[in-house]
Amino acid sequence: MDRRRFLSATGLGAVALGAGSGAASTVADAAPKPKAAGARGGPAKFKLGCQSPPATDEHFAFFARYGVRNCSSSAKIADPSRIYPTVDELKALKDMGDRHGVSVDMVDSVLLTSSHIDREKNPAIMLAQDPQRDRDIEAFQTLIRNCAAAGIPAVKYNMSILGVLRSGKVKGRGDSEYAAWNLAEAKPATPLTRAGVVDADRFWERITYFLERVAPVAQEYKVRIACHPQDPGVPPSGYQGIDRVLGTVDGLKRFITIKENPYHGLNFCQGTVSEDLRDPGKEIFDVIRYFGNRKKIFNVHFRNIRGHRDNFAEVFPDEGDVDFVEAIKVYKEVGYDGMLMPDHVPEVPGHPEARGESFAFAYGYIRGLIQAADRLA
Repeated sequence: MDRRRFLSATGLGAVALGAGSGAASTVADAAPKPKAAGARGGPAKFKLGCQSPPATDEHFAFFARYGVRNCSSSAKIADPSRIYPTVDELKALKDMGDRHGVSVDMVDSVLLTSSHIDREKNPAIMLAQDPQRDRDIEAFQTLIRNCAAAGIPAVKYNMSILGVLRSGKVKGRGDSEYAAWNLAEAKPATPLTRAGVVDADRFWERITYFLERVAPVAQEYKVRIACHPQDPGVPPSGYQGIDRVLGTVDGLKRFITIKENPYHGLNFCQGTVSEDLRDPGKEIFDVIRYFGNRKKIFNVHFRNIRGHRDNFAEVFPDEGDVDFVEAIKVYKEVGYDGMLMPDHVPEVPGHPEARGESFAFAYGYIRGLIQAADRLA
């Protein structure tokens, strides 16, 4: 976004762009404009967050250094055979954050990660493998109860079989590289996964089975469970035999109605949802409004893409097809009060330290947008 568009979008342009036109026009241009319908004045409720690992004192100090005061993290589980953290393990994680002034607002689970099913260590829920599925669901319920006891208000998870699909990398800004997905060029490792063919009906059955047993527990213990969209969506005919039903906006709309309650919603990955749209630069704002006005956005992965459904690259937040100034205005409009965090960041071949630099850049960019949204009506 160029300087003129940024100033205009944030409201600063009334003075900056009119400075050369005389006092009268400057005063007129700087006069308060009527608020858009539904816009909310006053301070923004959202905050800068992050979910990058590891959960160590050194990394929490990294968060604090760049103004990250809220995070999603993972508790260290002492017994590798146990698939949920204890209350004490969750409290130890919170204590680590407290030492650095960082609030642990969300944790993830050993179960229901974003890994590919052929590499997943605990696949029973997504493969509908009984009786292990029920044992794993019981472990997820225990995680919710333990979070309530430890004072952690949310859990994030991913109901995926294919994990995160990418077809390669493309050259990015400077010496960086961007992860990309081009469906026409994608070559799956095998025709099918160990899940076999999972059409839409089978996938919805598995999602519903889980939510019927877990969403009421989340409501009882007042711990939000936030599901990540499937990244990215694929055609209904499927990819490796899988129809990714949570890879469309319509699928996400259906998802939030199953066992609906205030504690069942989305880990709203703006990047992934943008990947599922034909024209994300125009369409994403109404999608934010749809889920935001229904209070179903529990966390935001605030990342950008260049491209559209079936063909895109993940880019730095300031250079993608989605106007982040407009996006943050919409989050304020709907009264979103959770974290805005970077997710996938560009990397530099041969320089692993550049990943941390990319996160630091994203923190500063998001923090600046939050401050602007906080101070400008």
